[in-house]
Amino acid sequence: MKAHAKSLKVICVTALMSTLAALLTAGPAPPLPQDVVTVGIVNGPQFTVVDVPVSIRDVSGTPLGLDQPPGSRIQSYSIKVNYAPASAVQSISFSRAGITQSLTPTFENSPSSPGSISLLDTFQESTNLIPFTLNGLPPGNQVAHLLVTLSPTVTVGQVITLTLDPTLTQLTDEAGDPATIETTANTRLALVSGSITVVPSVPAMSYLVLGLLAVALAFVGIKLIRF
Repeated sequence: MKAHAKSLKVICVTALMSTLAALLTAGPAPPLPQDVVTVGIVNGPQFTVVDVPVSIRDVSGTPLGLDQPPGSRIQSYSIKVNYAPASAVQSISFSRAGITQSLTPTFENSPSSPGSISLLDTFQESTNLIPFTLNGLPPGNQVAHLLVTLSPTVTVGQVITLTLDPTLTQLTDEAGDPATIETTANTRLALVSGSITVVPSVPAMSYLVLGLLAVALAFVGIKLIRF
């Protein structure tokens, strides 16, 4: 009996050590696949309207996507962008572009408030399937754009941040099924915010060209006056 009990003890200890060794060597679980919403990083000339692309990347293995059964495709999105400083923006709009521009939404709205603007779109899958490229290169497919009219007071070098709101930016299917919704909270959605860097409205070399042109015209003018 004592020998049998000792054998059982050895077996239990061996099993426990094997389990611990497996846990130690297994390492952390791989991260879950994530679809991605990206706002572009662009330069914006002073005194102009700046076009900023907004994209969605459809990644395989997430609850929504072209690799999923019908009814579980990315057919609806809510994208909220917070911009700062708000004083650098004279006006801003958020509308469809890229692969959604020619589609007809069943619902569309673009609410705004000082310092933020959103775009909400829903499309019927059977008639207006959003033609994403599955596992396309980052940032994926353009679905919308921001048109930002810069304030006349912005200075060269100023950076306007375009930050995606993690609470109100989400992807869903046509029906908005809670089982497949993708958000940052459930780790199924990654957000890449953007920015606008203000640059001179005329490239630096153009100032030199304009200066030389002014000198040449002045020289020609003097010659004409003499005659």
